[in-house]
Amino acid sequence: MHDEHDSLDPALTELRERLTSGMARMQLNQTDLAKRAGLGRTTVSEALSPAKPAPSPQTVAALARALQLPVEELLELQRSAVEDTEGGVRSAPGRSIGEWDPHDLEVHPAGPGDAASGPGRSGARTMPGYVRREHDRVLAGLVKDAAAGRSRAVVLVGSSSTGKTRACWEAVQPLAAQGWRLWHPFDPTRAQDALEDLPRVAPRTVVWLNEAQHYLGDRTAGERIAAAVHQLLVTAECGPVLVLGTLWPEYAARYTALPAPGEGDPYSRVRELLAGRVLTVPETFEAPALAAASALAEGGDRLLADALSRAGAEGRVTQDLAGAPELLNRYRHATPAAAAVLEVAMDARRLGVGLHLPQAFLTDAAADYLTDTDYDQLTDDWAEQAFAELAALVHGKQAPLRRTTPRTQRRPPAPSPALHGPAPSTAGPVFRLADYLEQHGRTSRRHLCPPASFWHAAHTHLTDPDDLGNLTQAAENRHRLQWAHSLRHRAADHGNTNALLLLAVMQDEAGDREGAEAFYRQAADYGNAEALNRLAVMRERAGDREGAEAFYQQAANHGSPHALSRLAVMLERAGDRDGAEALARQAADHGSPYALVHLTVMLERAGDRDGAEALARQAANHGSTNGLHRLAEMREESGDRDGAEALARQTANHGSTNGLHRLAEMREESGDRDGAEALARQTANHGNADTLYHLAQMRGLAGDRDGAEALYRQAADHGSTNGLLRLALVRELAGDRDGAEALARQTADHGNADTLYHLARMRERAGDRDGAETLYRQVADHGNLDGLVHLAEMREEAGNRDGAEALYRQAADHGSTQALVHLAEMMEEAGDRNGVEAVIRQAADHGKADALYRLAEMREQAGDRDGAEALARQTADHGNPRDLYRLAMEPGIFTRLWPYGLDPDGTPTSPWRASVLIERTVPPGTP
Repeated sequence: MHDEHDSLDPALTELRERLTSGMARMQLNQTDLAKRAGLGRTTVSEALSPAKPAPSPQTVAALARALQLPVEELLELQRSAVEDTEGGVRSAPGRSIGEWDPHDLEVHPAGPGDAASGPGRSGARTMPGYVRREHDRVLAGLVKDAAAGRSRAVVLVGSSSTGKTRACWEAVQPLAAQGWRLWHPFDPTRAQDALEDLPRVAPRTVVWLNEAQHYLGDRTAGERIAAAVHQLLVTAECGPVLVLGTLWPEYAARYTALPAPGEGDPYSRVRELLAGRVLTVPETFEAPALAAASALAEGGDRLLADALSRAGAEGRVTQDLAGAPELLNRYRHATPAAAAVLEVAMDARRLGVGLHLPQAFLTDAAADYLTDTDYDQLTDDWAEQAFAELAALVHGKQAPLRRTTPRTQRRPPAPSPALHGPAPSTAGPVFRLADYLEQHGRTSRRHLCPPASFWHAAHTHLTDPDDLGNLTQAAENRHRLQWAHSLRHRAADHGNTNALLLLAVMQDEAGDREGAEAFYRQAADYGNAEALNRLAVMRERAGDREGAEAFYQQAANHGSPHALSRLAVMLERAGDRDGAEALARQAADHGSPYALVHLTVMLERAGDRDGAEALARQAANHGSTNGLHRLAEMREESGDRDGAEALARQTANHGSTNGLHRLAEMREESGDRDGAEALARQTANHGNADTLYHLAQMRGLAGDRDGAEALYRQAADHGSTNGLLRLALVRELAGDRDGAEALARQTADHGNADTLYHLARMRERAGDRDGAETLYRQVADHGNLDGLVHLAEMREEAGNRDGAEALYRQAADHGSTQALVHLAEMMEEAGDRNGVEAVIRQAADHGKADALYRLAEMREQAGDRDGAEALARQTADHGNPRDLYRLAMEPGIFTRLWPYGLDPDGTPTSPWRASVLIERTVPPGTP
C-alpha cells in the first residue's frame, strides 16, 4: 500500500492546491483542463490526486500554462516535492526521466558537444537519428506492459557498441511523459549502491543497470542484487517498475551456464533472474535498418551519413558511430611505445584486471612488449609521450586509453570487510581502455601469454584483491606455475579470500593443520563465512564441539545459512529441540530450508505429525519441497496412503511433482499399477510427463511391452519427446519402420532430432547403411551436426576419405569442433602436418583447446618431442580453464614436459620448489 503523498510533503500539497485553485478560478473540470493542456485525462487526474507521486516537470509546466499560473514557481515546487526535506536526500532513488542526459546514462557519444557541460550534466550533445530494429519492438512491448502497471525486466545482450544502451534510452521515452523516474545506481560503487537502495525503489521507476556485470557479476554482492531485483519484480506493492540492463555475450554466457558436476554455482540467482529476460541485440544493421538509416541520412542526419559512408554493406553502423574504426586504426598505427601500453591494457582486461589500470603498472609492464630495437630507442619521456598519444580523442569523443578518476566514496564504509576488502592503493593516475579495443584484444590476443614484464608489474603494482586473484588463475591456466604461486600469495596478502582459502586447503592436504588454520583465520578476518565454516569443521573433526559452535556462530553472524543449519543439527543431537527449531527457522529465513527439512523428519519420527507438516510447509514456502516430499515417502512406507498423496499434491501445488513421481514409483514397485498410473497422470496434468515415461520404462524392464507402449503413448500425448522417442524405437523393433520414422520426424519438428539419430544408429547396426544415411541427413537438416559427423565417419570407415573430409568440413563450417578434431586426425595420419595445425588452431579458436592438447600427445606418442612441445605450449598459452581443468588433474603431457611450469616466454621453468605439482586446482568462472 502507498501512503498519501501530500500528507508527507508540504511542497507537493502546495503545488496541488495551487493547481486546484487555478481550476476553480477558470471554472474547469479535469476533462476540460486535460484538453486545454494537451494531456491525457488520467495524467491530469494523477497529477491532482493526493495518493499519487509528484507529477513530472513536463506535466506541471503544461498545467501551469493552461491555468495561466507562473510556470517557474510551480516547477520549483515540483522539484522540491521529489526531494525529501530532511538532509536533502531523495525520498526514493532516481529522478524524473526527463531530467537525465542520455550520455550520463552511458549512451555512447557520437559527435561533438553542442554546449558546455553543466553541474551533473554531460552537455547537450547531438545524437544521430534512431533506427528501430526487431529488438526495439520487443522493448516497446515491455515498456507498454510497464506503463499498464505490470513490472517487467529485460537485459539486452550484444557486443561492444552495438546500440544496447541507446535502445534502452529510446524505449523509456514514452514513460517520461507519464512522470516515471529513472535510477542509475553507481555511487560509491554500482554494486554497493544497488544493494543498498533497491529496497527503496518507488513504483513507476526505471532501474538502469547498464553494464550489468558490475552488478550481477560482483563477487560479494551479485547474487544478493539478483535476489533483490527479483523481489522488486514480484512484489505487487513495489510495482510497476521496469528493470533494464545490458551485457556483453561472454558475461551473459558465464552467468547463464550451468555449473559442471562438482563445481560451485556462483551465479544461481543471477541465472534465475536472467531466465526468459534476455534480449539479443545484433551486431549489424540488416537491409531494412540500413534503408531506414539511409533515409535519415538523406533527410539531413550528418552523423548517420558519415557512419554509413564507412560502414557500407557490413552494417556495423553503431560501432562506427561509437568510434570503433578510428580506435582500431589508432592502435594499428601507434608508435611502438604506445602500442605496447595498449597491449598491456588489453591483456590486463582479458585476464581479469578491473577497469581502472594504474599508470605505474602499464608503464612497467610495457618493457617486454617492445623489440630490442624499439626498447633501445626509448627516450626519457617515452611514457609521457605514449600516454599523451593514446589520450587524443577519436571520432565520438573516445580515446584508446583515457585517464579516469574513480568516484570518491561519499558514504561511510560498511563495517564488514567482506563487502569491501582492503582499500586498493590510490597512488598515481589510473587509465581506462576503450571498450572496442578491449573486445578486440579479447579476440585478437586470446592465444597469447603476456611476457614476464607484465607479471612482474602486476605483482609489484596491483593491489586489488580481485585483480590479483584473477591474474593468479590466468597464470595457472597457462601453466605459469611459479608466477601463479607468487601472485596467489600477493592476492592473499591483500585480502583475496579465495586465495586464502586455497592456500589453506593446500596446507591442510599437506598435513599442516596449523598453517591451514592460519590461512582460514586470515580469510575469516575479512568476513569470509566459508573460512569460518571450515574452521568449524576442523574443530568438529578434532572433537572440540564448543569451538565448532563458536565458529559456526561467527559464520552465521556473517550471513551463512549453512552455519545456522549446522548449529541447528548440533543442538538437535544434543537434545535441545526448541533451540534447534529456532535456528532452523532462522536458517530458512536466510535462504536455507535444509535445516527445516531435517527437523521435519525428526518430528515425524517422534510422532509429532502436525509439527512435521507445519515445518515442511514452511520449508516449501521458502522454495524447498524436500520436506513435504520426504514426509510423503514416510507416510507411504507406514501405510498411510491417503496422507502420502495429500502431501505429494502439496509439493505439486508448490511447483514440484517430485513427490507424486516418487509415490507413483513406490506403488508400481509394490504392484499397485492402477494407483501408480493415476499418480503419473496427475504429474502429467501438472505439466510433467516424466513420471508416465519412467513408469513405461519400469513396465518395459518387467517384460510388459504392451503396458510400456501404452504408457509411452500417454507420455507422448502429454508432450514428452522422450515418450515419442521410446515409441519410435518400439515401432522400429516391431518392424514398423514407417511408423517409427513418422514419430521420429514428429520429435524433430518439436526441436529434438535425437530420435532420428537413434533410429539411424539402429539401422546402421542392423546393416542398413542406406537407410541410416538417409536418416543421418535428416538429422543434419534439423540442425543437429552429429548427423553430418556420423555420416563422415561412415564414409571414412568405408574408405571414402574424400567424401568423409567433405562432410567433416561441412560440419566444421557450421560450428562443429568435433568435426575439426576428426579432420585433424585424418590429416595427421596422412602426414599433412601444416594442414593439421591449421585445423587444430581453428578448433582452439572455437573454444576447443583440448584439440591442441590431444594433438600434442599424438606427436609425443609418435616420438616427435619437439612437435609435441610446440603444440602443448600453444595449448597452455590459450589458457582455457574449462577444457584444461580435467587435463590438469591428470599426469598428462604438461606434467611430463614441464613439471615446474613454464616461464612467460614459454621456456621451461627451472626447479623452484618440490611441492609445485600439487597446485593444479582450477576453480570455475576464471578468466
